Amino acid sequence: MKKICFLITTALLCATASAQTARTVLDKAAAAITAKEGVKANFRTSGSYGNTSGTIAIKGQKFHATTPQATIWFDGKTQWTYMKNNDEVNVSTPTEAQLQAINPYNFINLYKKGYESTLNKTGKDYVVHLTATSKERKIKELFITIDKKTYHPTQVKLLQGKKWSIFDISDLKKQRIPDSQFRFNAKDFPTAEVIDLR
Repeated sequence: MKKICFLITTALLCATASAQTARTVLDKAAAAITAKEGVKANFRTSGSYGNTSGTIAIKGQKFHATTPQATIWFDGKTQWTYMKNNDEVNVSTPTEAQLQAINPYNFINLYKKGYESTLNKTGKDYVVHLTATSKERKIKELFITIDKKTYHPTQVKLLQGKKWSIFDISDLKKQRIPDSQFRFNAKDFPTAEVIDLR
């Protein structure tokens, strides 16, 4: 009986240590990309929602992403999406799932609540697997690959519904970014039609 109790206790301690380690890695990754001045990076996305590439600037929960098809601004509450092909700006208040589908770094706002985490090590990277603990979560699973040395995320793979999307991230650099970069400025797009979807 003592042996069984010891084995169960050891298994529970290992599971707890693994979860704490996954959380610690995510905490360090979040700290690396939430610098007060901001960060910029290149990204490439692929999956069932289509393929594209571009650049993204992040400062806390705010982001500004540019692709050949669109430019997106998010100031922490409101999102503006400028579609180049029809010179139109859609204004919305996005959901958590919508933000994650656009911003590969949004995992930093998700992992602390509503997800279980496990940690694996592969070569020069950590791979954190997040699994939703609630059916209400639109994003059911995430795999986040994080460089062991810099704690910079290099890939985010997420499952939304039954569809996987993959974001490959490169050239992450800290950079001073003014708050104005995260809000749409109508003066820069004088001919664009603005459609408020809020």
